[in-house]
Amino acid sequence: MAVRAPSARGGPVLRRSRPTQDPVHHPLFARFYARMSVEADARAGVGKIREELLAGLSGRVIEIGAGNGLNFAHYPRAVSEVVAVEPERVLRRHAAEAGLRVEVPVDVVPGAAEALPVKSESFDAAVASLVLCSVRDLPRSLSELHRVLRPGGELRFFEHGRAPGRGMAAFQRVLDRTVWPRLCGGCHTARDPLAAIEAAGFEVTAVRGLRVPEGGPALPSSYCVLGTARRGYGTD
Repeated sequence: MAVRAPSARGGPVLRRSRPTQDPVHHPLFARFYARMSVEADARAGVGKIREELLAGLSGRVIEIGAGNGLNFAHYPRAVSEVVAVEPERVLRRHAAEAGLRVEVPVDVVPGAAEALPVKSESFDAAVASLVLCSVRDLPRSLSELHRVLRPGGELRFFEHGRAPGRGMAAFQRVLDRTVWPRLCGGCHTARDPLAAIEAAGFEVTAVRGLRVPEGGPALPSSYCVLGTARRGYGTD
Protein backbone atom coordinates (compact mmCIF):
# COMPACT_ATOMS: atom_id res chain seq x y z
CA MET A 1 0.00 0.00 0.00
CA ALA A 2 1.32 3.46 -0.90
CA VAL A 3 0.84 6.62 1.16
CA ARG A 4 1.42 10.21 0.16
CA ALA A 5 3.70 12.48 2.14
CA PRO A 6 3.43 16.24 1.67
CA SER A 7 6.33 18.05 0.01
CA ALA A 8 7.28 21.69 -0.32
CA ARG A 9 6.77 21.97 -4.08
CA GLY A 10 6.06 19.91 -7.15
CA GLY A 11 3.60 17.41 -5.72
CA PRO A 12 3.68 14.63 -3.18
CA VAL A 13 6.38 12.10 -2.59
CA LEU A 14 5.03 8.57 -2.88
CA ARG A 15 6.06 6.19 -0.13
CA ARG A 16 5.24 2.60 0.63
CA SER A 17 3.88 1.94 4.09
CA ARG A 18 5.58 -0.81 6.11
CA PRO A 19 8.07 -2.06 3.52
CA THR A 20 8.78 -5.73 4.01
CA GLN A 21 12.46 -5.47 3.13
CA ASP A 22 14.94 -2.75 2.26
CA PRO A 23 16.13 -2.99 -1.36
CA VAL A 24 19.75 -2.76 -0.13
CA HIS A 25 21.07 -4.29 3.08
CA HIS A 26 24.76 -3.81 3.90
CA PRO A 27 24.78 -2.96 7.63
CA LEU A 28 28.48 -3.66 8.26
CA PHE A 29 29.66 -1.72 5.24
CA ALA A 30 27.20 1.07 6.03
CA ARG A 31 28.71 1.56 9.47
CA PHE A 32 32.21 1.58 8.01
CA TYR A 33 31.20 4.00 5.26
CA ALA A 34 29.56 6.37 7.74
CA ARG A 35 32.93 6.77 9.47
CA MET A 36 35.21 6.59 6.43
CA SER A 37 33.27 9.15 4.39
CA VAL A 38 33.63 11.81 7.08
CA GLU A 39 37.39 11.25 7.06
CA ALA A 40 37.47 11.45 3.26
CA ASP A 41 35.63 14.77 3.31
CA ALA A 42 38.17 16.27 5.69
CA ARG A 43 41.43 14.65 4.59
CA ALA A 44 40.97 13.70 0.93
CA GLY A 45 39.31 16.91 -0.22
CA VAL A 46 35.90 15.35 -0.87
CA GLY A 47 34.12 18.07 1.12
CA LYS A 48 35.36 20.74 -1.30
CA ILE A 49 34.27 18.61 -4.25
CA ARG A 50 30.78 18.33 -2.76
CA GLU A 51 30.63 22.10 -2.49
CA GLU A 52 31.59 22.50 -6.14
CA LEU A 53 29.15 19.77 -7.17
CA LEU A 54 26.15 21.53 -5.64
CA ALA A 55 27.05 25.20 -6.19
CA GLY A 56 24.33 27.21 -7.90
CA LEU A 57 21.52 24.70 -7.56
CA SER A 58 18.00 26.00 -6.94
CA GLY A 59 14.44 24.78 -6.79
CA ARG A 60 13.44 21.21 -6.03
CA VAL A 61 16.25 18.61 -6.06
CA ILE A 62 16.32 14.82 -5.86
CA GLU A 63 19.47 13.07 -4.64
CA ILE A 64 19.87 9.34 -5.13
CA GLY A 65 21.96 7.22 -2.79
CA ALA A 66 22.25 10.03 -0.27
CA GLY A 67 24.28 7.84 2.07
CA ASN A 68 24.81 9.47 5.45
CA GLY A 69 23.81 12.89 4.19
CA LEU A 70 27.19 14.57 3.80
CA ASN A 71 25.96 16.55 0.79
CA PHE A 72 23.15 18.23 2.73
CA ALA A 73 25.26 20.94 4.35
CA HIS A 74 26.51 22.07 0.94
CA TYR A 75 23.14 22.73 -0.71
CA PRO A 76 22.61 26.44 -1.48
CA ARG A 77 19.75 28.25 0.24
CA ALA A 78 18.09 28.73 -3.15
CA VAL A 79 17.17 25.03 -3.04
CA SER A 80 13.57 24.82 -1.85
CA GLU A 81 13.61 21.10 -1.02
CA VAL A 82 15.87 18.06 -1.26
CA VAL A 83 14.24 14.66 -1.61
CA ALA A 84 17.03 12.28 -0.60
CA VAL A 85 16.52 8.65 -1.58
CA GLU A 86 18.59 6.11 0.35
CA PRO A 87 17.92 2.35 0.25
CA GLU A 88 20.21 1.24 3.11
CA ARG A 89 18.58 1.50 6.54
CA VAL A 90 21.68 2.35 8.59
CA LEU A 91 22.78 5.08 6.20
CA ARG A 92 19.21 6.36 5.90
CA ARG A 93 19.08 6.87 9.66
CA HIS A 94 22.33 8.87 9.54
CA ALA A 95 20.97 10.89 6.61
CA ALA A 96 17.75 11.72 8.48
CA GLU A 97 19.79 12.99 11.41
CA ALA A 98 21.98 15.07 9.08
CA GLY A 99 18.88 16.55 7.45
CA LEU A 100 17.78 17.98 10.79
CA ARG A 101 21.01 19.97 11.13
CA VAL A 102 20.82 21.97 7.88
CA GLU A 103 18.79 24.96 6.77
CA VAL A 104 17.59 23.55 3.45
CA PRO A 105 14.47 21.35 3.84
CA VAL A 106 15.47 17.69 3.42
CA ASP A 107 13.07 14.76 3.12
CA VAL A 108 14.88 11.43 3.46
CA VAL A 109 12.91 8.56 1.96
CA PRO A 110 13.52 4.83 1.39
CA GLY A 111 13.75 3.62 -2.15
CA ALA A 112 16.06 2.40 -4.89
CA ALA A 113 17.48 4.39 -7.79
CA GLU A 114 16.00 1.87 -10.22
CA ALA A 115 12.42 2.72 -9.12
CA LEU A 116 12.28 6.23 -7.67
CA PRO A 117 9.13 6.80 -5.57
CA VAL A 118 8.34 10.20 -7.10
CA LYS A 119 6.34 11.65 -9.97
CA SER A 120 7.74 12.23 -13.44
CA GLU A 121 9.12 15.66 -14.36
CA SER A 122 8.76 16.90 -10.78
CA PHE A 123 12.34 18.08 -10.06
CA ASP A 124 14.47 20.97 -11.23
CA ALA A 125 17.73 19.12 -10.62
CA ALA A 126 19.10 15.71 -9.67
CA VAL A 127 22.29 14.73 -7.86
CA ALA A 128 24.26 11.50 -8.20
CA SER A 129 27.24 11.51 -5.87
CA LEU A 130 29.41 8.39 -5.49
CA VAL A 131 26.40 6.17 -6.09
CA LEU A 132 26.36 5.04 -9.74
CA CYS A 133 29.16 2.60 -8.89
CA SER A 134 26.86 0.61 -6.64
CA VAL A 135 23.38 0.72 -8.18
CA ARG A 136 22.20 -2.71 -9.29
CA ASP A 137 21.05 -1.56 -12.74
CA LEU A 138 22.96 1.47 -14.01
CA PRO A 139 20.97 2.17 -17.23
CA ARG A 140 17.65 1.84 -15.42
CA SER A 141 18.78 4.13 -12.59
CA LEU A 142 19.79 6.85 -15.03
CA SER A 143 16.56 6.35 -16.96
CA GLU A 144 14.69 7.01 -13.72
CA LEU A 145 16.66 10.21 -13.14
CA HIS A 146 15.81 11.28 -16.69
CA ARG A 147 12.14 10.56 -16.00
CA VAL A 148 11.84 12.59 -12.80
CA LEU A 149 13.67 15.65 -14.11
CA ARG A 150 11.64 18.35 -15.78
CA PRO A 151 12.63 19.13 -19.40
CA GLY A 152 15.75 21.26 -19.23
CA GLY A 153 16.51 20.00 -15.72
CA GLU A 154 20.10 19.45 -14.68
CA LEU A 155 21.92 16.36 -13.43
CA ARG A 156 24.94 17.00 -11.23
CA PHE A 157 27.32 14.06 -10.91
CA PHE A 158 30.47 13.20 -8.97
CA GLU A 159 31.41 9.58 -9.59
CA HIS A 160 34.41 7.29 -9.67
CA GLY A 161 34.94 4.83 -12.48
CA ARG A 162 37.23 3.23 -15.01
CA ALA A 163 40.88 4.21 -14.90
CA PRO A 164 42.45 5.65 -18.06
CA GLY A 165 45.49 3.36 -17.90
CA ARG A 166 45.21 -0.21 -19.20
CA GLY A 167 46.97 -1.76 -16.22
CA MET A 168 44.76 -0.23 -13.54
CA ALA A 169 41.64 -0.75 -15.67
CA ALA A 170 42.44 -4.46 -15.93
CA PHE A 171 43.00 -4.61 -12.17
CA GLN A 172 39.63 -2.90 -11.62
CA ARG A 173 37.87 -5.52 -13.75
CA VAL A 174 39.43 -8.30 -11.70
CA LEU A 175 38.35 -6.62 -8.46
CA ASP A 176 34.80 -6.15 -9.76
CA ARG A 177 34.52 -9.85 -10.60
CA THR A 178 35.81 -10.95 -7.21
CA VAL A 179 36.08 -9.25 -3.82
CA TRP A 180 35.36 -5.54 -4.30
CA PRO A 181 31.55 -5.55 -4.57
CA ARG A 182 31.27 -7.97 -1.64
CA LEU A 183 33.49 -5.90 0.62
CA CYS A 184 32.26 -2.47 -0.48
CA GLY A 185 28.49 -2.64 -0.47
CA GLY A 186 28.00 -3.54 -4.13
CA CYS A 187 30.48 -0.96 -5.44
CA HIS A 188 32.13 -1.52 -8.83
CA THR A 189 35.33 0.25 -9.82
CA ALA A 190 35.38 -0.25 -13.61
CA ARG A 191 32.06 1.28 -14.64
CA ASP A 192 32.03 4.22 -17.06
CA PRO A 193 29.58 6.71 -15.53
CA LEU A 194 30.07 9.37 -18.19
CA ALA A 195 29.25 7.02 -21.06
CA ALA A 196 26.24 5.70 -19.14
CA ILE A 197 24.92 9.22 -18.52
CA GLU A 198 25.15 10.04 -22.22
CA ALA A 199 23.55 6.72 -23.19
CA ALA A 200 20.58 7.55 -20.93
CA GLY A 201 19.75 10.57 -23.09
CA PHE A 202 21.46 13.33 -21.12
CA GLU A 203 23.55 16.00 -22.79
CA VAL A 204 26.78 16.42 -20.83
CA THR A 205 27.40 20.16 -20.57
CA ALA A 206 30.54 20.21 -18.40
CA VAL A 207 32.92 17.58 -17.07
CA ARG A 208 36.41 17.29 -15.67
CA GLY A 209 38.42 14.36 -14.46
CA LEU A 210 40.03 14.29 -11.05
CA ARG A 211 41.81 11.90 -8.77
CA VAL A 212 40.74 11.35 -5.16
CA PRO A 213 42.83 11.75 -3.15
CA GLU A 214 44.80 14.11 -5.34
CA GLY A 215 48.20 13.13 -3.93
CA GLY A 216 49.72 9.82 -2.98
CA PRO A 217 49.27 6.43 -4.62
CA ALA A 218 46.19 5.90 -6.78
CA LEU A 219 43.50 3.54 -5.53
CA PRO A 220 41.13 1.53 -7.75
CA SER A 221 38.41 4.03 -6.77
CA SER A 222 40.53 7.17 -7.27
CA TYR A 223 39.55 7.99 -10.86
CA CYS A 224 36.59 10.36 -10.76
CA VAL A 225 34.52 12.64 -12.97
CA LEU A 226 32.73 15.77 -11.81
CA GLY A 227 30.24 17.46 -14.06
CA THR A 228 26.77 18.48 -15.18
CA ALA A 229 24.34 17.11 -17.74
CA ARG A 230 20.96 18.27 -18.98
CA ARG A 231 17.70 16.60 -19.86
CA GLY A 232 16.57 17.87 -23.24
CA TYR A 233 13.23 19.52 -24.04
CA GLY A 234 12.21 16.98 -26.63
CA THR A 235 11.69 13.25 -26.41
CA ASP A 236 15.37 12.39 -25.76
